[in-house]
Amino acid sequence: MADSTSQATREMMMVTDPISRIIPRMAIPTIIAFLINSIYSLADTYFVASLGTNATAAVSVNTALDQIIMMCGSMLAIGANSYVARLLGARRKDRANRVLSTAFFLAMGLGVLMLILGTVFMTPMVRLLGATPTCEQYSIDYATYVLLAAPFMTANFVMNQCLRAEGSAMMSMVGMGFGGILNCFLDPIFIFGLHLGVAGASMATAISKLVSFGILIFPYLTRRSLLRLSFRCIHLEREILGEIVTVGMPSMLRSGLAVVAGILLNNLAGGISDSVLAGIGVTTKVMMFPFSVVLGFGSGFQPVAGFNWGAQRYDRVEESYFFATKMAIAGAAVMGLVLGVFAPQVISLFAETDPEMQAIGALAIRLQCLSLPVQAWVAVVNMFCAGLGYAKYAFVLATSRQGTCFLPILYPLTWLFQANGIASVQAVADLLSIFLAIPIILRMLKVVRECRRTRESAQAVSPG
Repeated sequence: MADSTSQATREMMMVTDPISRIIPRMAIPTIIAFLINSIYSLADTYFVASLGTNATAAVSVNTALDQIIMMCGSMLAIGANSYVARLLGARRKDRANRVLSTAFFLAMGLGVLMLILGTVFMTPMVRLLGATPTCEQYSIDYATYVLLAAPFMTANFVMNQCLRAEGSAMMSMVGMGFGGILNCFLDPIFIFGLHLGVAGASMATAISKLVSFGILIFPYLTRRSLLRLSFRCIHLEREILGEIVTVGMPSMLRSGLAVVAGILLNNLAGGISDSVLAGIGVTTKVMMFPFSVVLGFGSGFQPVAGFNWGAQRYDRVEESYFFATKMAIAGAAVMGLVLGVFAPQVISLFAETDPEMQAIGALAIRLQCLSLPVQAWVAVVNMFCAGLGYAKYAFVLATSRQGTCFLPILYPLTWLFQANGIASVQAVADLLSIFLAIPIILRMLKVVRECRRTRESAQAVSPG
């Protein structure tokens, strides 16, 4: 009875609460969790920075490894989120349970595969990721323990997304947030207290991910969530796999392109100097803060749009998009202004004695801050397409930032401007992506309005 009451309450919240209230309610816990995630990612870099520029460069190289693990889980997680939200909106809870369980155990399997392959091919892997001879051993030290946590990291993505899809954003925040806070405390203990250096940072990260896994799986094991996680619910049927893969593929390709872009960027930056490599790597970690807010807000918006689409509340689907657009652009503008002004002070926290690293990092941060409002709006459009199940459009947008708009300009900008070109390529790519997003959102709004008119016409002629 309690479970039925809880589900009915959440369903009512999704289709009746004001959009201006429900999206922030869904988004704020996710934003907080993502911010904490960013903090502990940056904490590794901050504490390792005291070991020297080479160690900082090694952590920057291993950002690509994190993205590879994310790629393994994001396809299943994002696809499951969209499908589960639509199924719950259509009151098909049993099938939603099957989607969750199938995605969860597949994600664990992919994580195990990543662990095995990464361990066997460790040295070639870190070299491919962009490690220079002077930071190669540091990169190996860091990658070793992160790989051990890979199965739990991929499963965490699925549980996070499915908890949000059922309206339990607070549970998701606790799981992600506690692990992140724990990592911040473990870093100095392992790096300095136990004298483990870069390997200590990696151990702290691995332990934190394992703790997050335990917290996230707890509501499923104790039946405190709407959905059920069980071996018996695994269904490798064509429709479930098709829905998950079709919607999740853009996210996987986005992560895959981020890996490719990161590897190419690392190799080009490392070819100039370890200082440039470290500066670009730190910039990536710093920009995770505003991007975490954008991504967290979009993750709160997406299930609201998807749930109401499944419930045929097309008026609320359209309303949710316009509210999300205004909030994302305004928030990104404020964040970009503040971070851009204080960019030199921020980068100096990681490069007190390296002027080259300070200069390239501050430039890269400021340029990305200028393009942040565009990036935020494109992310909203992307989430809108994914939430409604329009995988083709989501694919185009998801692959633009570090794919179609990034890769063609990477080498020309580097050739023309060297380190400054490397610092500017992401900002330029973000600005170019707006030319893809405009025609897509016009088409999506047309579809939503046509569905709304059709439903209103059917209601007008139906008896009663």
